[in-house]
Parts: sequence; C-alpha cells; structure tokens
Amino acid sequence: MNAMRASQVRPVIVTTGHGMSVERLNAYYGAKHAVKDVTLRVEPNTVTAIIGPSGCGKSTLLRCLNRLHEVIAGAYVQGKVLLDSEDIYAPGTDPVQVRRLVGMVFQRPNPFPTKSIIENVLAGLKLTGRQRGMNPREVAEQALRDAALWDEVKDRLKAPATALSGGQQQRLCIARALAVRPDVILMDEPCSALDPIATLKVEELIAELRDHYTIVIVTHNMQQAARVSDRTAFMMVDMDDRAGVLVEEGPTKAMFNTPKDKRTEDYVTGRFG
Repeated sequence: MNAMRASQVRPVIVTTGHGMSVERLNAYYGAKHAVKDVTLRVEPNTVTAIIGPSGCGKSTLLRCLNRLHEVIAGAYVQGKVLLDSEDIYAPGTDPVQVRRLVGMVFQRPNPFPTKSIIENVLAGLKLTGRQRGMNPREVAEQALRDAALWDEVKDRLKAPATALSGGQQQRLCIARALAVRPDVILMDEPCSALDPIATLKVEELIAELRDHYTIVIVTHNMQQAARVSDRTAFMMVDMDDRAGVLVEEGPTKAMFNTPKDKRTEDYVTGRFG
C-alpha cells in the first residue's frame, strides 16, 4: 500500500536509501511566480545544499519538498516531487503524512514554549498519531541521542524547553523531527541564528545523520555548504520574470572549484550576490 496514503503506522526504524526527484517544478504565491521549472535529483544518504542570493526561491523550493508551501494562502505548485517513486502531490496523498516522511527544521529554533523538553520531542508523534504501541521515554531518548543532546538534558527532561540555549533548542527541534523517523530531513538556514560553537555542533550532527537520512539544507553561508554538503545546487533570479531558477547542480567540490556556468563562478567567488 502507498506509504503516504496508508492508515497503518510504520514501525520505528532507522531509514536509509530514500531519494527525491523534482521535475519541472513551478511554485507560485498567487500571481507571483516564485520558482521556475526546477528539475533536481536529491540522492539518497547525501547532504544537498541549496545556495544563492536572497530572494531567489531557495526556501520556497525547500518548502515544496514536503508540501508546506501550499499552507500559505493562495500558494500552489505545478510539476512533480517524487519521494523515491511516489509523487507527493498526487491526488489523494495526505499532506500530513508527507510532512512526517519529509521533516523540516526551520531557520530559528521553534520549540513549543509551554511544553517540556520531552514533550517537545514527542510532539510530532502525538500530532501524527504514531505514539500507540511505543514507549515514549525510549523514543525520546533515542531521538535526543541521535540529535547529540541526550547527555546535556537527560537529568532535566521535564524542564521547559525554553530553558535551553539557542543551539540546544535547535538540536531539540532536530530531535523532534527525528522522533517520527522521517525519510528525508529539510533544514532551512538551521544555523543562521546560532553562535559559532553551536553552529559547529549542528554541522557535526548533520555529518552523522547523513548515514541514516537524506538531508537538504538551504544556507547563505557558502563555507558551510562546502563543509557539510556532498552536492550543491545554485539558484538565482531569472531577470525576465523575477522567478527563481536552478542554474547548476553537482558535486560540491566541483561546484566551488570548477563550476560549469559563469554565473555560478561569479557567485561563489563573491563577484555578485
């Protein structure tokens, strides 16, 4: 049965080998064309970084990968987004299930302020109805271990999440996403609000998570893209209709050292952007 339409919950397992394919994707905010004709392959168990100047549609493209874009009034998508071989925009597909399989970590840490640390970790399970038959404490511990946060919070799981530092809050949000065992993790500027030490911890975590998850990260920090990603996609604004287009995609080292497109070279060398 189609995993995104099935009512039966999947067991808690470590997932591997799930890729995504974007085929001629166009995203709109009402009449505004935001992303234009993007075709992109996200390889399994890799970190793909999306870079480009502000306003080129990076975050919009990311939100299209788990159907968060359509939550905005008037926003819609044309084209295909495949998780493995299944189109997440196919008629009858449950967007809530899509967002479980393709998790999101946002730019700023967003723990639920009235909930404890452990309640934050388990929030996704409750929202998706997957907590039945599971030991909540074991699920929370594993997610916090996966997010490299367990040793720092194990003695205060019932403390408010807001008592954590900014970097810890972001790793808590990552743990919350991991608790439901997604196939893919999306990260939208996950370190932009963090100090260098907290940024390093999140980058180290990303390197560890790639063994079990497929990760797509949007970042303005080209050094970060070079450090954490296996592949990089460069976007910019099409000057004709002001929509974001994909200029070039490839292995990160090649994108930074020997880009094929002059526009990519100009961006990564700081000539524009």
